[in-house]
Amino acid sequence: MLVTVAGPSDEVVARRVMQTAGLAVQDVHVQYGKHQLDAHLARYNRAAQFGPWFVLRDLNSDADCAPALMTRLLPTSSAGMRFRLAVRTIEAWLMADSEKLGGFLAIDRSLLPARPESVPDPKLELVNLARRSRKREIREDMVPEEGVASKVGARYAARLIEFASRHWRSEVAAKRSDSLARCIRVLKEWGRK
Repeated sequence: MLVTVAGPSDEVVARRVMQTAGLAVQDVHVQYGKHQLDAHLARYNRAAQFGPWFVLRDLNSDADCAPALMTRLLPTSSAGMRFRLAVRTIEAWLMADSEKLGGFLAIDRSLLPARPESVPDPKLELVNLARRSRKREIREDMVPEEGVASKVGARYAARLIEFASRHWRSEVAAKRSDSLARCIRVLKEWGRK
């Protein structure tokens, strides 16, 4: 199956989700931004007439709910297209495995939100959690330096990739993330066809 995502950390998450669903990844197209992904979505949808495609994107604050954004971006899906949105971002899916993320960040897991998909800005929430880490390396990597315009630290994405590839349990996270649970369910059903 061919996969398209908006960024490198999303690629690792998509691969883990596919693995949980029992599906093999043939190739991953990383678009380096949701605007790039959105611009090519119609082309991927056309390609999905001839083979299976899984496209994963963050909802962010681009719409009030996932169905509204999905309808706006892709009014009609090809039979081979599975387009899914992480509510609000991939970070919410990662926070849903609070036990493993708490350990990775070296914080008390009770600090993680009970309902990560209800957090307005999961990326900011994750950075703020990293600020409380007992590990200096986590704080230095994930939290932006004072006076820097970036909202995240220089190695933020690298740390997300490390966590998602080595520690994150998508099947556990799905118990606290509705959009992740739906994504896995859709992919599993597709795999049975």
